[in-house]
Amino acid sequence: MPLKIYQLIILLMSAAASAAAQNNQLKGHVLTSDGASAEGVTIVLGKHNTTTDNKGNFTLRNIKAGTYQLVASFVHHQPIEQTIRIAEGETTMVELRLEWNKEELEAVLVSAKKSNYNVVSLDPTLRIQGKPLEIAQNIQIVSNRTLQSQQIISMSDGVLKNISGAMRQEHWGDLYTNVKMRGGQLHAFANGFNMVTSPWGPLTEDMSIVDHIEFVKGPAGFMLSYGDPAGFYNVVTKKPTGAERGAIDFTAGSFNLMRIAADYDGVLGKNGKILYRMNAAAQKKGSHRPNEFNDRYTIAPVMKFKLNDRTQLTAEYNLQLANMSDVGSYYIFSPTGYKTLPVETTQLPAGLPATKIADQRVYLQFEHQLSENYKLTAQTMYNSYNSKGSSLWPEAINSDGTYIRSAGIWDTKSTLTMMQAFINGESYTGNVRHRILAGIDAGEKKYYADWTKTHRLDTSTWNPLTQSGSLPTAGYPDWDRSEPLEQRATLGGGTNFVNYSGIYIQDELGFLNNNLRITIAGRYTSFSQAMYGGAALKVDKITPRFGISYSITPSTSVYGVLDQSVIPQTGLMADNSKVKPITGTNTELGFKRDWAGGSWSSTLAVYRIVRRNELTADPNSPPNSGRSVSLGEKTALGVELDIRGTLATGLHLIANYAYTENYVSKVTPGVTAFAKGQQIPGFAKNTYNATVRYQLPVPALKGIGAQASFSYLEGRSTYSLTNDPSRNMEDYHRMDAAIFWENHQFGVQLQCYNLFNQYLYTGGYYDFLNSYYWQTEPRRNFRLSVHYNF
Repeated sequence: MPLKIYQLIILLMSAAASAAAQNNQLKGHVLTSDGASAEGVTIVLGKHNTTTDNKGNFTLRNIKAGTYQLVASFVHHQPIEQTIRIAEGETTMVELRLEWNKEELEAVLVSAKKSNYNVVSLDPTLRIQGKPLEIAQNIQIVSNRTLQSQQIISMSDGVLKNISGAMRQEHWGDLYTNVKMRGGQLHAFANGFNMVTSPWGPLTEDMSIVDHIEFVKGPAGFMLSYGDPAGFYNVVTKKPTGAERGAIDFTAGSFNLMRIAADYDGVLGKNGKILYRMNAAAQKKGSHRPNEFNDRYTIAPVMKFKLNDRTQLTAEYNLQLANMSDVGSYYIFSPTGYKTLPVETTQLPAGLPATKIADQRVYLQFEHQLSENYKLTAQTMYNSYNSKGSSLWPEAINSDGTYIRSAGIWDTKSTLTMMQAFINGESYTGNVRHRILAGIDAGEKKYYADWTKTHRLDTSTWNPLTQSGSLPTAGYPDWDRSEPLEQRATLGGGTNFVNYSGIYIQDELGFLNNNLRITIAGRYTSFSQAMYGGAALKVDKITPRFGISYSITPSTSVYGVLDQSVIPQTGLMADNSKVKPITGTNTELGFKRDWAGGSWSSTLAVYRIVRRNELTADPNSPPNSGRSVSLGEKTALGVELDIRGTLATGLHLIANYAYTENYVSKVTPGVTAFAKGQQIPGFAKNTYNATVRYQLPVPALKGIGAQASFSYLEGRSTYSLTNDPSRNMEDYHRMDAAIFWENHQFGVQLQCYNLFNQYLYTGGYYDFLNSYYWQTEPRRNFRLSVHYNF
């Protein structure tokens, strides 16, 4: 939209709003009984309401002149009231002093955060301001309390049952999490940075360092339009809180699981200017398949320096070390169908050298309060990832199900260097509120992989039914790694180089006492990517964003959003034309409501995502030519419902449902690999998830409770492209159950996974192997955890 038109729209809206509203304001400061600033206090004046910021300040605008009762309230405390008179055309100032001190206030804040299943605020790394209720975007948050209560220890360990429509495409066990949703693969973010360097990464975060996980559905151009139109998930790591506390968790379970994690949070010195947090974990873990293991070691120190009242610097280091069995061992194969081999079948022989991984991340974040209403944030991160190992894969599958096992070298290395700087805040033009976000970001990503060498493990055919896990008759591989990995990867075509930069601006305009919010934004992205030894593809793209959100009541809102994204791709066009990037457009409508004062929330959304320009093999060229044509168009549409929070004292619920229709909507003439209306692989049409946790209210049984979870995936398509519906997977049913006892200091929980002992799997069909492939989940198994706060 041209700038002059944009300015004219704002001017007209401002004039209309000014004619209908008054410019009367109330500004206040809330103190505790011992004179400290009180954060998070709810302020209500007639139909106006807000909460105090971290300095105890609040502002209410556009108040009709008159006399009111001002009410200040805080969780578990008696509210206080004060009579306020608002004069015409003036700003009224007020100071309130609560009846409880700073220590009591902080204790309640820490307690509320610990027990909260419904997070009602967004992390600053998402850059946007306001409550999730007010934002024209579907954002679902998995809280730390949810992770703890479900005994989740890694990103691939059941997180997705808490999000509508999210599915994990199994690949390489716990190495990384491939999240499918809304017709695409979500990009993996960490603390606001896009961590994706290849289709195989990044390494999953150990939950010992994770505070919460934000799932942003749709392109979300305010973060990074270079990504899949389905959205992304943002893993937010733990930061210092200023509270002196610690925790130790011990977990033991089936398949020789032994794990310990520690969390220390505190302040250095007497002036409270230096805060620290240290998280560490060590894990030994086996598998329901023989010879598999996944040992992890994690350490994450964080320091926050309060340089002055307006400026702070946070430095964070994450180190994750993994020692795991061959990454391809999780697959099993059969030409006759899924579930035709026992759950514990494995092609992995004992003694095959382990895959070793080292993932290091450094974050630096600088925050400066420019004024009362505007803040500058500049942050950078560096990631170094190295792995050395192998991947098992059959050369061919015989009609009787036998094959020769083959191990391929799988050494990888990647580095990511990224930076961001942005300003956000609020200001007013007359009675129109502006929530401004403007910033820049840039990054460089380098990825190298050597997959060029293979070694046959067997001298004759191997039978998975009778020789599961047997030793290799042809011996173990001994690959030549004398050349640097970068050189081996370059010669073998296993490279991916990415450079990008972007600039964006977003304005959320608030009208009618900020009940009507209109978002207008745009982003310019410059991107260059060279994959598999090919020439670099350069893309310069402007992606607009338009959203509208309206608060029907203070706890109910509706929204709509139109957003775009761009995904670069490489290839050689059959007509020698320039390769175009994949573009995605998301159109979405939604309804949000907070219930019982925010104790629980619900979101209902309907969406339509269109992906264009995706490449496929040229049907009129030889198969080995490497020439491509544009497929045409893919469309994903669906309905999603998410409910989460505390329904009553001791009763917590997380429930969701999603209907997903994902199909080819247009086909380029001559393309035969796809047909119009064909279902896109890797999704379920209907997904249902629910987790109920209940703690008994009986005083004599205080702290005792039970938890149950179920997941049901209906209409699962195969994870590989096929026109044969008989190759689709059967429906998925899983039930987990737990009993627990906890108080403010101790907690003990025993959990049973796959309670009904089902044969659970995910997989697909490979035409080039003429075989089904799948990965199994363990049958009934248990996990016991003990938690101690100090």
